[in-house]
Amino acid sequence: MMRGRSNSGVRLDYYARLVSNTILCHQNSVTGLLPAAADQQNAWVRDNVYSILAVWGLGMAYRKNADRDEDKAKAYELEQSVVKLMRGLLHCMMKQMIKVEHFKKSLSTKDALHAKYDNATGDTVVDDDKWGHLQIDATSLYLLYLAQMTASGLHIIFTLDEVNFIQNLVFYIEVAYKVADYGMWERGDKTNRGIPELNASSVGMAKAALEALDELNLFGANGGPKSVIHVMADEVQLCQFILQSMLPRASPSKEIDAGLLSVISFPAFAVEDIELVELTKQEIITKLQGRYGCCRFLRDGYKTPIEDPTRLHYENAELRQFENLECEWPLFWTYMILDGLFNKNLQQVEEYREALHSVLVLRPGGIHLVPELYAVPAEKMAEESQNPHTVSRVYMGKLPHMWGQSLYILGNLVSEGFLAAGEIDPLNRRFSTIPRPDVVVQVAIIAETEKIKKVLGKHGIDVETVTEIMPIRVQPARVLSQIYARLGCNKRMALSGRPYRHMGILGTSKLYLVRDEIFAFTPQFVDQQQFYLALDNRMIVDMLRTELSFLCRCWRKTGRPIVTFPILQSMLIDDGTSLDPYVLSTLRKLQDGYFGGARVHAANVSTLLVTSCCTRLSFMDLGPDEHRDELTVYLNKLLEKKETKTALLSSGKKTSLHRFRAAAHATRDVVSLAQKAKELGIQNVSLYLRNSLLTESGYKLNIATPSSTPDAPELSAMNTKDLPTDKSGEVDCKALMELLKKCSSLQEQVEIIHLIYVTKGIDWNIEHDEYPEMTVYDVLMELYTKAGNEQNWGLIRYISGMLHKKVEELDEACTTLLSNQKHLTVGLPPEPRERTITAPLPYDELTKLIEEASDNDHSLFILTQEVMVYLAMYARTEPNLFAEMFRLRIGLIIQVMATEMANCLKYSDKAGTQSLMSVKPSDLKTLLHHILSGKEFSVEENIDQSTRTMISIHDVDHTGATKSERAGISKLKVEMMQTGTFKLNDSDELHEALRQSLISSELISSEELDVGDFVDVRHGQWLRRRRIDGALNRVPIGFYQRVWKMLQKCKGLSIENYVLHSSTTEEMTPGEIKFAVQVETFLNCVPQPEYRQLLVETILVLTMLVDIDLQYISRTIHIERIAQMANSIFMAEQTALGADDEMLEKDPATGICSLLYDSAPSGRFGTMTYLLKATAIYIEDFLPADGCQVQ
Repeated sequence: MMRGRSNSGVRLDYYARLVSNTILCHQNSVTGLLPAAADQQNAWVRDNVYSILAVWGLGMAYRKNADRDEDKAKAYELEQSVVKLMRGLLHCMMKQMIKVEHFKKSLSTKDALHAKYDNATGDTVVDDDKWGHLQIDATSLYLLYLAQMTASGLHIIFTLDEVNFIQNLVFYIEVAYKVADYGMWERGDKTNRGIPELNASSVGMAKAALEALDELNLFGANGGPKSVIHVMADEVQLCQFILQSMLPRASPSKEIDAGLLSVISFPAFAVEDIELVELTKQEIITKLQGRYGCCRFLRDGYKTPIEDPTRLHYENAELRQFENLECEWPLFWTYMILDGLFNKNLQQVEEYREALHSVLVLRPGGIHLVPELYAVPAEKMAEESQNPHTVSRVYMGKLPHMWGQSLYILGNLVSEGFLAAGEIDPLNRRFSTIPRPDVVVQVAIIAETEKIKKVLGKHGIDVETVTEIMPIRVQPARVLSQIYARLGCNKRMALSGRPYRHMGILGTSKLYLVRDEIFAFTPQFVDQQQFYLALDNRMIVDMLRTELSFLCRCWRKTGRPIVTFPILQSMLIDDGTSLDPYVLSTLRKLQDGYFGGARVHAANVSTLLVTSCCTRLSFMDLGPDEHRDELTVYLNKLLEKKETKTALLSSGKKTSLHRFRAAAHATRDVVSLAQKAKELGIQNVSLYLRNSLLTESGYKLNIATPSSTPDAPELSAMNTKDLPTDKSGEVDCKALMELLKKCSSLQEQVEIIHLIYVTKGIDWNIEHDEYPEMTVYDVLMELYTKAGNEQNWGLIRYISGMLHKKVEELDEACTTLLSNQKHLTVGLPPEPRERTITAPLPYDELTKLIEEASDNDHSLFILTQEVMVYLAMYARTEPNLFAEMFRLRIGLIIQVMATEMANCLKYSDKAGTQSLMSVKPSDLKTLLHHILSGKEFSVEENIDQSTRTMISIHDVDHTGATKSERAGISKLKVEMMQTGTFKLNDSDELHEALRQSLISSELISSEELDVGDFVDVRHGQWLRRRRIDGALNRVPIGFYQRVWKMLQKCKGLSIENYVLHSSTTEEMTPGEIKFAVQVETFLNCVPQPEYRQLLVETILVLTMLVDIDLQYISRTIHIERIAQMANSIFMAEQTALGADDEMLEKDPATGICSLLYDSAPSGRFGTMTYLLKATAIYIEDFLPADGCQVQ
């Protein structure tokens, strides 16, 4: 007798029928792929993965709720359908593995994996340049569910070749934080013109996939170490960092996108900040939700009645026509249902299930279908446009929309209890927002030499040398980068592995097992030997503090992080007998247990071994046909177990010849190993390969020992008449070389070699007797070392410029800033000298661009690199410093820094630039932070024992300034609500209305605005602040949104001959980054930063007109005319009060009175007072005859 079917079994059979009739009936029997629709036989990667989720979930439900054996068979059948589809997509992508290989290096859209394939064959269906194929979110979604399904017990990957391909797909998506792609909707920029852009949906999905795959064995429980996927934790963190900086914005052209639901909740759960998750969700509900679902993004023209389907692209001004007519997608309500289920928000689940049920299409047999979208009927467009969400819509597009149908079924399976939420998330991604416990960062301090160990011992700090911590081997970060370059390498498949990239602190803070040996790696900032930042011990300490704090916040691994911090010879002072005070203070704080806000535990490496995070790098195990490249040879030599020390000591049993041969053999091995290390780019060889044989060798000119002289970075001060000349009358460089050897002043030595450098070039052979191949370059390197030993930063930077030294991680610093939606400019304004960087550039191309923009100015070339690195550091650690700043003009920032130095030290502008060159890198970084943060600071000039000028920068407290005065115009609130209604018929009444609007900002009170005879005694402070804010492109919060509204009331805004047209608002919405960048570009036509900032204040006053019921102004408003009018009113009043010509001195470039620049925004003589009057007078001509109403 057959057992009866339970109610749950009957319900499952209904869903099985629903899945069969709507999804599996379309699955290709050969490839396993699903077409987009019955009449559209292309298979999209993203749609296929989402569509198969219902099948995966139903299979697990049958296995969990089996009434009989047939249910288990049904579960297996469904699971194999899932495996077939996932393997079908894998085969499609593996056919294009050459593209994966090329993309790792080029990051080009032409080298992207295709987004869709032929359903029957798995072949490509459209050319590389005929579709927006680069969709990192689609590839990431596939990898995310490959990980989730493997964790659930499915076996999808069969061979190690496939494992290597998946590892290379990890490299393909790990750069998502810096790659502009076409996003979820395949169009990139919303104008649909094929312009890729950075998409938060792609970055978030890539982060989720990387975290899911990390340390996952693709062969499941039966796999070994070779089938484990490795992910760089630093790349994951970069994705997290960029994602957090973008949300709730979706991309530069989309201020919000409903597709972000897949990132903040199921399936990615990529955001860790619960407040940001809720903010993004509310933005979607508020701006995109309608009666039938959510529209994808604002002004989405897809399938609207007025869209021209014959054209692929939209016209810019066309986008505004789509406003309030965007199609609504029920798909997004399925995400909201799943979100409620994971968050246990039953009210949200019921509300959205009920709403979704009302828009489903019912077919015979009780089959409910999810339509693709609902559109406004053509005959009701005008009504809907005037009154959004009022007319009845009709469903259009695919029926069912398989993606939405799948998520609808999956949501029902969970909500009806057939599955638990955790069963469709076996990797527990749903817990990403749960706060993690505090991390204790372990610090292992090692000494470079025995001498340093003894010096530390005098201070009560017990450390080990590299030799003493054996068998744990310490290596630089660049060796770890070289090791990871072998990951995923497969010669048969022509896959080269991971591109060489510098290793971040998360990567170097683990121990590694390589061929059964334990390796520890020093941080990357210790390895920066090519640039001079590592010569400043305070900078190294500052970097250590930053990295430890970063580790404390961002560590996610099992086990504690371990930072291997070496104490180097360069950290000693007083001829190597004492430790640098900054370093010593740091070591004491590390021993105390807290440093830089992080909990730390300092101890020897052996003590920390048990609690440290450790990763086995099985891909470094030697195979039978292993390629013996430089890294392999280096590691082989490093790991050879030669007991050379013991052999040399056992002299009693060996003859002298034996001892000689053993010593020669050991010497040869050490020298060979050192050579291999140098070939890998390891600079400080003696630290990592301890041996007395390894001393720094190179050309030495035996220049006279320099005597310390005061800093004077302005070179070439020698009297040209006294220069030796040859028979032809040219400068005799050989005679100069002789003079150089005898010269005892380092400053003069650099001047002499600079003359030779300019005359003969850096490769000129000086024809030295002892070193016949010695060139100018070698002499410069010797002088660079001496300047470094003396900490003479002016000369260090100048010599670095002549040597064309470049920051090794400059391209990464540039990418960090660009990924934070900050455009960069290098060089000084105006264009074309000032060059703009809007996309990541290869290292060589970037340094060449900076060099060209610096116009052969070595100082500017060096400082530009240095400042770019510091900006990237602050962008990572203090992103709030860059709020409302979308373009960083590095040349102007350097100029302002030099001006600040000159003002503080009472120098000329030229001397200010020279003093900027002479400060320590750590002080330069501090100065930049003060300028970015608006903090007050002081500069002190001291003379050390060698009579050399030392410049230092210190914080000072705010004194004599109220909060509103310190903030100035940059803190004016956005919502300027009017308190009454006024009838406006002339400029006086308009002035009063604008004045009341300004007072309502709550920052400038009526007392401040009207205070009698207010004088700001802090001379130069407001000029300074305007200059800084102008150089930083800093504007008040909400400024761009107000400009957008203002453009809707006039024909455009003009500054001199540059016009910001009102048509800009027809393409862009107020919250778009694209619009903000457009306004910044408009303002940047003004080269003087203080004048630019005054015009920003003028525009801000002008934007108060949006609160007034003013008719459309059919003219372009000239901003500079209002500013000049305010200046004239100011000067007239000051003249009437007895001010003389000296007090009213004008800026020759702009004609603006310097005293107006230096006036506070508030007060009777504040800039706001005069700008309000000028705006009222200027707008009077535009007022209608019967006046206007203040809202």
